[in-house]
Amino acid sequence: MRMMMEMSLEAALLLVILGHLASALEVPLDLPQPPTITHQSPKDYIVDPRENIIIHCDAKGKPHPSFSWTRNGTYLDVDQDPSVTTRPHSGTLVVDISGARPENYEGVFQCTARNKYGSAVSNNIVVRQSKSPLWSKEKIKPFEVREGVSLVLPCRPPAGLPPPIIFWMDNNFHKLPQSQRVSQSLNGDLYFSNIRQEDSRNDYICYARFTNTQTIQQKQPITVRVVNLDAINDTMADYYNDTELLTDAPADERRPSFLIPSGLSSSMTVLRGHVLEMECIAEGLPTPEISWTKLSGDLPSRRTSFLHFNKTLQIVNVSESDAGDYRCTARNQHGFAHHTISVAVKAAPYWISGPPKNLVLAPGENGVLTCRASGTPKPSVIWLMNGDLIENSPKDISRNVEDDTIIFYDVQIGSSAVYQCNISNPYGYLLSNAFVNVLSEPPRVLTPANKLYQVIENRPVLMDCSSFGSPIPKIKWFKDSRSSTLDGDSYILHDNGTLEIQVAQAQHKGKYICVASNMLGIYENHVYLETREPTRIINQSDDMVVQRGRSVVFECKVKHDKDLMPTMTWLKDNEEMPEDERFVVEFDSLSITDVSERDAGVYTCIVNTTLDHDSATAKLTVVGRPDAPTDLELTDQKKRSVQLTWIPGEEHYSPIQEFVIQYEDSLLHPGHWHDLARVPGTKTTAHLKLSPYVHYTFRVLARNAVGLSMPSSPSRMYKTDPAAPDQNPKGVRGSGTEHNNLVITWEPLTGLQSNGQGLRYKVSWRRKRPGSDWTTVTVANNSKFIVSGTPIFSPYEIKVQAVNDHGEGPEPAVALGYSGEDLPVAAPTNVQVSVRNSTWVKLHWDPVPLHSIRGHIQGYKVYYWRKHSLHKHNPDHTEKRILTFSGNHSHGMLPGLHPFSQYLFNVRVFNKKGDGPPSTMQQFETNEGEPGPPASLFVTNPSLDSLTLEWSPPREHNGHITGYNLKYQPVNNSNELGPEEELALAANETSVTLQNLKYSPRYKFYLNARTSAGAGPAISQEVVIMLDEAQPASPFANVSSSVEEDGALITWEYWGPEKNVYVEYIADNTVTSRQVDIATQGWFIGLMCAIALLILILLIICFIQRNKGGKYPVKEKEDAHTDPEFQPMKDDDCTFVEYSDNEDHKPLKGSRTPSNGTVKRDDSDDSLVDYGEGGDGQFNEDGSFIGQYSGKSSSRDIAEAHESSGAPSPINAMNSLNSFV
Repeated sequence: MRMMMEMSLEAALLLVILGHLASALEVPLDLPQPPTITHQSPKDYIVDPRENIIIHCDAKGKPHPSFSWTRNGTYLDVDQDPSVTTRPHSGTLVVDISGARPENYEGVFQCTARNKYGSAVSNNIVVRQSKSPLWSKEKIKPFEVREGVSLVLPCRPPAGLPPPIIFWMDNNFHKLPQSQRVSQSLNGDLYFSNIRQEDSRNDYICYARFTNTQTIQQKQPITVRVVNLDAINDTMADYYNDTELLTDAPADERRPSFLIPSGLSSSMTVLRGHVLEMECIAEGLPTPEISWTKLSGDLPSRRTSFLHFNKTLQIVNVSESDAGDYRCTARNQHGFAHHTISVAVKAAPYWISGPPKNLVLAPGENGVLTCRASGTPKPSVIWLMNGDLIENSPKDISRNVEDDTIIFYDVQIGSSAVYQCNISNPYGYLLSNAFVNVLSEPPRVLTPANKLYQVIENRPVLMDCSSFGSPIPKIKWFKDSRSSTLDGDSYILHDNGTLEIQVAQAQHKGKYICVASNMLGIYENHVYLETREPTRIINQSDDMVVQRGRSVVFECKVKHDKDLMPTMTWLKDNEEMPEDERFVVEFDSLSITDVSERDAGVYTCIVNTTLDHDSATAKLTVVGRPDAPTDLELTDQKKRSVQLTWIPGEEHYSPIQEFVIQYEDSLLHPGHWHDLARVPGTKTTAHLKLSPYVHYTFRVLARNAVGLSMPSSPSRMYKTDPAAPDQNPKGVRGSGTEHNNLVITWEPLTGLQSNGQGLRYKVSWRRKRPGSDWTTVTVANNSKFIVSGTPIFSPYEIKVQAVNDHGEGPEPAVALGYSGEDLPVAAPTNVQVSVRNSTWVKLHWDPVPLHSIRGHIQGYKVYYWRKHSLHKHNPDHTEKRILTFSGNHSHGMLPGLHPFSQYLFNVRVFNKKGDGPPSTMQQFETNEGEPGPPASLFVTNPSLDSLTLEWSPPREHNGHITGYNLKYQPVNNSNELGPEEELALAANETSVTLQNLKYSPRYKFYLNARTSAGAGPAISQEVVIMLDEAQPASPFANVSSSVEEDGALITWEYWGPEKNVYVEYIADNTVTSRQVDIATQGWFIGLMCAIALLILILLIICFIQRNKGGKYPVKEKEDAHTDPEFQPMKDDDCTFVEYSDNEDHKPLKGSRTPSNGTVKRDDSDDSLVDYGEGGDGQFNEDGSFIGQYSGKSSSRDIAEAHESSGAPSPINAMNSLNSFV
């Protein structure tokens, strides 16, 4: 029977768990419900005795509950105590201590909240007042201890509530420094592992700070004197006869032993969730080091800390796994000591799945209250109903209590109550209220209607549908319409009615409908969802390294949704920006000017919107020059060396690369600092080599990537003793300034190298030959000595030794020198010449004997000049040239000679003094070479199919002219060259007439001369051939026409210079054209008449001038030839004259005539005068041009040209007329 009952209970329990998962509902306050405690004071409530005592107890319910209190288990009648009141609509007690003693209200308080549906009770609130008692007055004797022993200074603070915080300070309120040797224990005592002389002081003061009352209490100062046994007199020895001070031997180095805890092992208990602190402090000399291990496993790394120089092991949030044995080890060079601490972990009761939840049941429903907790030892469970033991409550067949669970089934109206679950063990208790409220209510949605949700795209969103009803409503969600419920795919429906979209997209925007329903009705609510673009920092600054005094800018560019208004916040090291005008904060940037070291840190820009945020960080490192080194110290002092040590200054975040050591010689060069040594930045010691007789003062500078630090303060002076010189002068040389002297020079020693007073030099010399003796003189304050009366250019051995008042320097090395030089006395012999071609020859000679050179040979010089050309017409040339061959040579090449010429030359040797006598005069003749271009080329008698070319022989024949080569080819209007023709002409010809020329407006001619060596460069000429100006030949040929469907086709061949063609045609007896016909205009006829009259006048002037035979410069004639469209006429037959061009294959290019009527020569124009031989260009009596163009005209010619430039020229006049037309 009993087994069947248990099975039925288990089935009922399973049914309730499966069918009523969402039983913990928030009941709206407008519905009937039992009381619920909403706020109460902590279980252990410590109050400040200077303030009113306030014990909180607030609750809600429908109807609103009433309150009552018990103190130490007895009903507290608030109305009977005038010092105690309760707050309106609350159970909170207020005790006015102005007329009462706080200690009278200490005790255990409990609050009860009641209405007609049940009673809820608070925890047992233990009220105690905080205490900060004074230290008991005591006289503390001084501690006198030997150096090296251990010492413990007791604190023993008064017991306070809560316990005070202990720390040690001196009279100036400075914290006493603590270290591995000196540290404070957890109980507040100050431990010295070994005592030192510097520990002597009279102001070791222990302070206790009481946090609740915000007071600090001070213990009497403690005096510690560290004494030495030898310094204690007999009286003191008698006084301390029974103390450890004198009974033990002097403190020597020793292995560690533990001061606390004592013994080899100990144990302790800690509660789960609390902080475990284990402490080991050891004494010993040298100071021991402490280490920790867990014997039964590993230490929890994330929850473990080592405090107080490893003397304290701290584990936070202790769990059962932290139980076990821990070992601390103290170790120094003499040994070690162990101590094992066994830790037991107990646990006050704690919830496993949380406290029991309120039940709201409809009539006939089932439910469960569960009060499941754990602890060590296992806690016991007691159930109460409305504050009374459930066993004492009326029997209810719908309720069944099973240990930590109460099962309700088939509940009915009137079964509402508040149940208390009390779980306890020796280390604490848990008390929780949970009501059972039996209601019959249609559904309602508690979420506000038409609520707008906004979410960032691709983020999750939760849309609430908080509801209430009894029975519990079922929730369904719809979007836009009720076509289908939202459950699955991208939607998740939670048990509490919340709809979750894990990844919100743009398509999820819109209206959502939440529908709550139970058997009593249906309720729906509308909410709306909008998606926004995410806020992102798209451009941020990287970590920066900046020098002090510079500026820096951090950027933080943001992209955000247009409907979201972002705000920007800048932080430095996660704190607000400092108030400093150097910081300029803008929305997307932060600027810092005049950066200093305090500005270094991590800068964060945070952009916030109402929906999201983003942040970016950048580290600023401020670097600067290092600080100057300090504490220079000289050690290991010797005669010629010393060791310098120093302490580096602050690096300013840029590692020191090197140290520069400088010295000042206060004796010889005060105020002048010189670099002595450089050492790597990782060293702080330098072994310096020193010189004798120097008063050294040292300083050190540090260098990093930014620059050099300021120099350190100078070291103390270090003087070295004088000594004989360590070295002799360098750079000893001997040479003569005259032919009969020897000048000995050397580099003098510096003051640092002199090693003492009275520096002088012992100079020795002798001729380098067997049997020569040394001659020695002593020289002071000079670095030169002159030996007179020496033979010319003789070798000498020289040495210079340094001497001072303390001795001579080392034996000097011997240098070789020579006495003064004189001019060579012999000339090269057997001089020969070998002609290689027309422009260079090879010379040979026998070198001059060295003894005849009488000095260091510098080389040979060839003096040569061109006597005359072998062509009979050329005069002699006397300009001499010199070609130098450095070194002792016996041959050389003589380049750059004129072909077909006779040369004279001689050869001389030279030394530093000058040239020797010349060799016998020699002569040679160069071979024939290619001739120069003809001196001139011009065209005469041009006609439609013939013309005559005339030229002058080359100015430079370079041999016998054997003939001429003539090439010519036509040039069309597009400057394209036609086929080339070539003629070979005899040497005695100076003109040629070309017949049967094909019609072409232009021809280009090339003429060059030949010798036996070959053809020389050509002279070119280009000419335009036209008929008489009055009757120009037509440039058109083969004109034809044909009728097409849409008009007439006219074709022709054109040889003229114009680019545009004028076409006339007759239609309907009317002459038309594509341009306006101005020939019939009156103004045009008048203009033409005026022009004809002007031309007539100019022709008359031209004829008169020609009869006078006046001269005009060639330059004007050449300038007049620049425009091919307006060519000047020859004076005798009115045909167009030629013009010159020296560039081969270069078509003729016309130049535009300026509007002022003058003709400017183009930069590319060449004149025939460039190829002239030097003759004078002249005219015949009739004005015709005779002679040849001259490339070099005398000053007389130039002057005459200037005189004649003023005379009117028919060519200039014609050009002016053409320009005007």
